[in-house]
Amino acid sequence: MRYKRLGKTDMNVSVVTVGTWAIGGAGWGDVDRNESIKAIRAMLDNGVNFIDTAPVYGRGYSEEVVGDAISGLKRDDFYIATKVGLTWQGEDDPIVRNNGRENIFREIDLSLKRLKTDYVDLYIVHWPDFKTDPAETMGALTDLVKAGKIRNIGVSNYDEQMILDAEKYGVVGAIQPPYSMVNRSAEKLMKFCKERDIGTMTYGSLGAGILTGAIRELPNWDPSDTRLNFYDYFKEPKFSKIQQLLKVMDKIAEAHNAPVAQVTVNWSTQNPIVDTALMGVRNPREADENCAATAWELSAEEIDTLNKAIDQYLGEA
Repeated sequence: MRYKRLGKTDMNVSVVTVGTWAIGGAGWGDVDRNESIKAIRAMLDNGVNFIDTAPVYGRGYSEEVVGDAISGLKRDDFYIATKVGLTWQGEDDPIVRNNGRENIFREIDLSLKRLKTDYVDLYIVHWPDFKTDPAETMGALTDLVKAGKIRNIGVSNYDEQMILDAEKYGVVGAIQPPYSMVNRSAEKLMKFCKERDIGTMTYGSLGAGILTGAIRELPNWDPSDTRLNFYDYFKEPKFSKIQQLLKVMDKIAEAHNAPVAQVTVNWSTQNPIVDTALMGVRNPREADENCAATAWELSAEEIDTLNKAIDQYLGEA
């Protein structure tokens, strides 16, 4: 496993982070709780030391699974990131954005209880709510740092100006933008953050599974499936364009006697603007396969070939 410092924090994180959106279950098809726990443990056994989750993933379910997976382990051996701001009242109530002080203080206690821990290493504002003043949000988060419930503050889905506004009232340790071969829209933002020594942890790193090479035909998923509604990879014309990119990836994977997913992992983690890339895993096999990618690296020539193919089939970022 390779490791990088996460921005200005004191966190030396594995270049691969356990992503747990899918194991939250809602909108991701069938998910087995025991297999999810085994998958997280397998990632840790492979040298991964960072787990990312959020209360909104299955309305608390993902955090509970993570809590079960880390139960009995030495807490200082790994980092946990969770999020705040996507909230609900009753089980059937809609999810709303709320980055207000009262809600932040309410959510952190609920998350810590589900995770069975006293603190989280990175607490991420999941989405801007456009109603709460950044002074209120950052003030509440800074108070949680002082209280020892969180160690660092992060933001997700923020643009440059939002980050600058937040930094007026506290320290932003890391961002979490979407980033992969099939979505490079955040590259400018990530370079901006690197210049400010703000850590970068990317989500959607496997392109919701399409960059593993496992999906070669348009899927016939339930219309409510998150992969169909949150991403545009499984719709034409983008789907066919990605299939052309996969043919290039196939050749590189074959040269290394490795699965396509490992080409994807290395393309992300070898990028200097990426500190760590979230990888969703549902079982130990997927965990072992993704982590094995860090045992080898793409050559500069191979990275150049991939980047040219991305530009050819998907356009420049």
